[in-house]
Amino acid sequence: MNTNHRISLKFCILLLSGVLAGGSAFAQGSGQADKDDNTKTKQAQAVSKEVYEKILAAQELVDAKNYSAALRSLNNLYNPDKLTEYEQANVLNYLGFVYYNMDNMPQAIATYKRLLAIPSLEPQLAKSTTFTMAQLLTVQENYGEALTALNKWFTLEPNPAPEPFVLKAQILYNLNRYKEMISPIESAMAVARERDKPVKEDWYNLLNFAYFQEENYTMVRDIQMTLLQNWPKKRYWKSLAGAFTELGEEQKLIYAYDAAFTQGMLETEAEFVTMAQLFLQAEVPYKAAKLIQEKMDKGVVAKNEKNYRLLSQAWQLAQDDNKAIPALKAAAALADHGELDARLANSYLNVSDYANCVASARNAARKGQLKSPDNIQITLGMCLYNQHKYSEAKAAFREAGKVPRSQRTSNQWIRVIDAEVERNRQIRLAEEAAQKKRKEIEARKAASARA
Repeated sequence: MNTNHRISLKFCILLLSGVLAGGSAFAQGSGQADKDDNTKTKQAQAVSKEVYEKILAAQELVDAKNYSAALRSLNNLYNPDKLTEYEQANVLNYLGFVYYNMDNMPQAIATYKRLLAIPSLEPQLAKSTTFTMAQLLTVQENYGEALTALNKWFTLEPNPAPEPFVLKAQILYNLNRYKEMISPIESAMAVARERDKPVKEDWYNLLNFAYFQEENYTMVRDIQMTLLQNWPKKRYWKSLAGAFTELGEEQKLIYAYDAAFTQGMLETEAEFVTMAQLFLQAEVPYKAAKLIQEKMDKGVVAKNEKNYRLLSQAWQLAQDDNKAIPALKAAAALADHGELDARLANSYLNVSDYANCVASARNAARKGQLKSPDNIQITLGMCLYNQHKYSEAKAAFREAGKVPRSQRTSNQWIRVIDAEVERNRQIRLAEEAAQKKRKEIEARKAASARA
């Protein structure tokens, strides 16, 4: 669940373009100011014809993308001693807009700060400018001031749309205040649903990150399931699998991987090997073996000792030793320890290939590093017994019997061999006696014939 530690500025820029373009409008008027106190507000909202025409000329320069000329014109126009506060607000608002179009964010921010400092600033302009400041400060990665500005804006706006809540969550993300992200994102989602607007994929991703940082894997699981229902993507299957792992829901883990596998979303060696391991865990070894074999044949899964061992294990658990043997042979040839040769010897024993069983068992003993060296001696003894090499078999069982846990089994096999040897001796003696008796009978018959 890796998340890039830099928010995308696309969201902020889209909002800015709308807010700033709208903020360039201004009021105009021509009458002389009335000195009566009751008309001060009305006077303050008037723009003289001269000021109006100069701002209009600057706007035409902006439309022609001649920002430098527009900037000079507006800076020449701005004079607090000659302009009313309302006129100052309009000039500064448009100056900020020009700076923004020139990608001069520091100057745009400084200009909007001057605008917000005007005592009689009209409330709607104060609100929109405060939000613009929050966005510009975010673009500049000045997240502390951006959060302060945005929180101020929330006090001015009684009915926020979803997007400002998401912006707050993005700012908190960049401040590493992950737990605090949850409330604004969930607020954005609630407002969107109330207004019958779509809840966006990126919002769920932000919320997922916040809950993941809180190690609330139940919520992570639920969010991933929502993402998969609406935006089915490979990374969401993997994240869901990770949540199942953290929650100990192993059975559901294989469902998540298998769904991604069925939809053709698995691509890498690690993913296919994990899928095979999950098949083994779910006790479907045949599917594990088929998957690894297929991906090995296609060159997706490397033909190394580890993967051959997994393949052989899958075939063995599927009770198909004939298919397990080639994988074990390949794995054993790459290994410098005897464990795989020992497993190979057992597979040969299972298919009654006693000659190869003996060779593999001896290779295992020679390489060493065995977890249970006595077991390979028992396997060797059994294969030698089936080859009727009783002396060598007894030697192998005696070697195994040096380990206490294998003494009983070894002694039993030695008694079996001794009994077999004795039985064969008795059979041989009986055959020799019968042959001798036959010869005596034939001799008497021949003597009688001659008489």
